[in-house]
Amino acid sequence: MAEHHGPDGPDPMRAAAVDDAAPALLAMWDAARQRATPLLSGPQLSALLVVEREEGINLRGLATQLRMILSSASRLCDRLVASGMVERAPGRADRREIALFLTPSSRQLLEHLRTTRRELLTDVLERMTPTGRAALLRGLTEFAAAADEAPGSAARSA
Repeated sequence: MAEHHGPDGPDPMRAAAVDDAAPALLAMWDAARQRATPLLSGPQLSALLVVEREEGINLRGLATQLRMILSSASRLCDRLVASGMVERAPGRADRREIALFLTPSSRQLLEHLRTTRRELLTDVLERMTPTGRAALLRGLTEFAAAADEAPGSAARSA
């Protein structure tokens, strides 16, 4: 695993600067979620994203990914099934297990979320200079790659 440092090693001031800038991005992310998925709670959306990423995941795997106890994940899944967002099917490897799959409506909802988020991001990016946009893209691309290398990384979720 590679360690990424500046010319003089790690710089806590850089981390503080990113921490100070991150709320603007997170606020935009949340605004898109509110517009595109107003009827879904944060945990419900997180569950859909996990099922999308790991199609056919079982309930125990979902609970692990969401860092919640199995009974809470089961109730969350029950609500998603009742709302037509997730389907249950017998597992492929073990027919006693239940595999979870997205429905066409949840796939459409996630696509709408991404479209809305990208529209909001485009509005902000257009107010930046070309140099700033290029630097941001380069930095975020490298940041995402470094985050994916981190132990126990769950960096990719939407």
